Amino acid sequence: MIRPALTLIAVLALGAAVFSLEPLGAQSTTEFRTAGEARDALDAARQQQRNARARGERLEQQAARSNEAAEKKAAEAAALAARVQQAEAAITAAEARHAIATRQRRALDSRLAQRREPLIRLTGALQSMSRRPLTLSALQPGSLRDLVHTRAVLDSTIPQVRKRTAALRSELERARALEAEARAALVDRRESEAELAARRTELVAAAQRERLVAQQASGGADREAQRALVLAEQARDLDTLVGQLEEAGSLRSELAALPGPIIRPANPSQASLSATPSPRASATAPPARYILPVAGRVARGFGESGEGGPRESGIVLVTRPKAQVVAPGAGRVVFAGPYRGYGRIAIVEHANNWTSLVTGLGSLDVDVGQDVTAGTALGLAASGSQGVSLELRRDGEPVNPLDYLQ
Repeated sequence: MIRPALTLIAVLALGAAVFSLEPLGAQSTTEFRTAGEARDALDAARQQQRNARARGERLEQQAARSNEAAEKKAAEAAALAARVQQAEAAITAAEARHAIATRQRRALDSRLAQRREPLIRLTGALQSMSRRPLTLSALQPGSLRDLVHTRAVLDSTIPQVRKRTAALRSELERARALEAEARAALVDRRESEAELAARRTELVAAAQRERLVAQQASGGADREAQRALVLAEQARDLDTLVGQLEEAGSLRSELAALPGPIIRPANPSQASLSATPSPRASATAPPARYILPVAGRVARGFGESGEGGPRESGIVLVTRPKAQVVAPGAGRVVFAGPYRGYGRIAIVEHANNWTSLVTGLGSLDVDVGQDVTAGTALGLAASGSQGVSLELRRDGEPVNPLDYLQ
């Protein structure tokens, strides 16, 4: 009599069992306040992943084509830094996926919890009735007429219950899919963390080799570093320091642009009086390739005010603790060290009187006088939450670095 209810019993038992699923053990280190914030972080992390992968592939190809040893090593080191940032972005993406799946799963559990008690009572009643033999049902108190009436009521009720539990079966399948997605996100995160550790080990060794090569190639680097430290001690604020370094860089550029001695021609009478000037690139052009120094989200944009503070001369990027920080463009390191209130900072002098200032570093992998390219490892972000800031200056005036990203 109760055989048609057996399939329904299984479905309802499954609905009750969904509440006993074990929660995932590992949790994300990144906290997202809302589901929308997690989705935005996921989209941004995936874009940063694609950008870092493309940059790494381009630098690896550049290193493979290069015939000069120094250029080859620099491109390889920059490619490693790009791969490190790619792994960091993959970790952030996995954490965002896990957060989204967890939030959706909790919302689903909340909806199912409202049906828990009725499900348990109905499941118990139907199981009890399905186990009772028909002969015993006939002997129970009451008339056979009551038994026939009960059978008729069940025959008419069970199809309606099945219809109403169709949505429940769909939600149970969704719960399992969300659990699988969360577990897959954790697996991806662990794999990305392992890759990050391996890449960082390679990058540390490559950065150390780059520093040694730069020190050997530049005999006056120590004197320049000492002058930079003296300027840092004397400067009233960071703007003054950047201005003084820009003046020193302009003077160095002017001296380098002076013509060398003219060799007396073998036959002066046949020598031309004037040479045709060769075309030059624009003397005001920004860096040919300019990138963000770290993977993260923009917390404060150019010209925005902080918490009761002055307007930003650049942008502030919120990133992972100890995230990889790279040079935003090709140039020369004119300052690398601690500066009061800003942690460790790096100032890169580009061509045509452009300068980049990166603050909020916890460690530095470059020295004063070292030539860098867009993507060369500068160091690691600090472990605190102050973020990494980037300023771009043209002839000493701050401009919005986001307008020059390439």
